[in-house]
Amino acid sequence: MTNPAPAPYVEFDGRPATGDDLRIPAFAGYGHFTAMQVRDRTVRGLALHLDRLDSANRELFGLPLHGARVRELIGHALDGAGRRDASVRVHGFLPPGSEDTVPMVTVREPAHMTAAPRSLMSVPYARSVPHIKRPGEFGQMYYGRLAERSGFDEALLTSPGGLVTEGAITNIGFWDGSRVVWPDAPALTGITMALLETGLARADRPSARRPVTLEAVGSFRAAFVTNSQGIAPVRRIDDTPFAVDEELMDLLEQAYEATPGETV
Repeated sequence: MTNPAPAPYVEFDGRPATGDDLRIPAFAGYGHFTAMQVRDRTVRGLALHLDRLDSANRELFGLPLHGARVRELIGHALDGAGRRDASVRVHGFLPPGSEDTVPMVTVREPAHMTAAPRSLMSVPYARSVPHIKRPGEFGQMYYGRLAERSGFDEALLTSPGGLVTEGAITNIGFWDGSRVVWPDAPALTGITMALLETGLARADRPSARRPVTLEAVGSFRAAFVTNSQGIAPVRRIDDTPFAVDEELMDLLEQAYEATPGETV
């Protein structure tokens, strides 16, 4: 039997969480978050994470969530957890009756996406307001577990008409032999995805965004997924197989690692 993951260290607005604090995400979970990997107190794409939090907070609550404050809270929580390497999430909540956003920072042990090629099961589901990263997305969890029970690693979300949008917990990219193609469809732009777009352009290998249908995925030479934990190749989507392109994976890793970490 698999041992459960250790409970995270949690701080609310810079102090250790109390039972009353934890009732906020449990019973008033309307909010947003971002997830990041910290290595030696640095985060790749930290400025993008901070911009994501501020933008989502303004859209959901009409309030700013200043990056300098969030950066300070992340550092404080890492100190409290005694970690320099960690998986960190920063949530934004507006508790009932409050006029100010309350940031929640959770700290767990570091994680890394396995390099093993992944299998994806397409499902007919598109998230509402997909540009906001938020907790408690029932559809993603439902289809993700359905995919696992069906022998796949993850669900691949598709919108009406069979347009590929994103993985249940990842972004997906395709390789046409000369450039990376990202599905042009309503989806969350992941931080790793954004860093890859910038890194590939910097390496004179610019990527493109265009509609990708399930019927057309077999025309690509390779595919891969990304999230805050890393990058992994795709070996099949439904019954469509993909070869692992090692040169592509090396290109992606180099483009990602060329971005320096920012200190928290």
